[in-house]
Amino acid sequence: MSETGKRVRALDLKEKKKRGEKIPVLTAYDATMARLLERAGIEVLLVGDSLGMVVLGHETTLPVTLEAMVHHTAAVSRGASRALVIADMPFLTFQVGVSEAVRNAGRLIQEGGAAAVKIEGGAAMLDVAQRLVDIGIPVMGHLGLLPQSVHQLGGYRRQATLERDAEKLIADARALEAAGVFAIVLESIPAEVARVATAALAIPTIGIGAGPHCDGQVLVSYDALGLYDGAVPPFVKQYAQLGEEIVAAAKTYAQEVRDGRFPAPEQLSARNALP
Repeated sequence: MSETGKRVRALDLKEKKKRGEKIPVLTAYDATMARLLERAGIEVLLVGDSLGMVVLGHETTLPVTLEAMVHHTAAVSRGASRALVIADMPFLTFQVGVSEAVRNAGRLIQEGGAAAVKIEGGAAMLDVAQRLVDIGIPVMGHLGLLPQSVHQLGGYRRQATLERDAEKLIADARALEAAGVFAIVLESIPAEVARVATAALAIPTIGIGAGPHCDGQVLVSYDALGLYDGAVPPFVKQYAQLGEEIVAAAKTYAQEVRDGRFPAPEQLSARNALP
């Protein structure tokens, strides 16, 4: 975490890129996780619409509503005291039109307490990105694999593998930068494409399954910490197996209750003792 203790702002990420500092990003969906990740030195927290899968039990991100995003973003914002909180704009909250995108992004800022929003897409989203930036809402872009377009893409497949697609991605990245976005997530693209895009931009790129050349990396925290019990993308490194630890702890608790070992008599006497 920042040595000064000051809140991290969107523009700080561009300065980190200039200094050659890599940017670690993790997702968060509640106040407790936000506090823990911030204590670990995570300066950027993404309230991802991935919550639809790892928290709400959906198969894709598409069912996630604006109300759900406002709810979870507000929780993360209450838990984070210094980290930059970025909220995903869910499906059909920014694609329908610029005015609706402004209203919905405004709710994530005003009610959710986010400091920035993230939108998926390239050239088709330039007007939305530009307008949000013009009214003072920091915007993060997202190119490559777009989870909200999973049906159109035919599944969660690697993108920009063909030269023409790679060229389009880089052109879209430059256009988003010109529209004023402060950073771009690059998801599931070849490392070489990510390297070229990163070198072409003055704003930072944040990779997820895009190789080592991006200015930062983001993972879904439930994947990285071993909390999610579903399929994990092959590019994920699991830094813990907290899911298994929770299962083991809950088993021990359940057995102690069944055996009458919890609560122990000494615990009851100590807690019920009068001062």
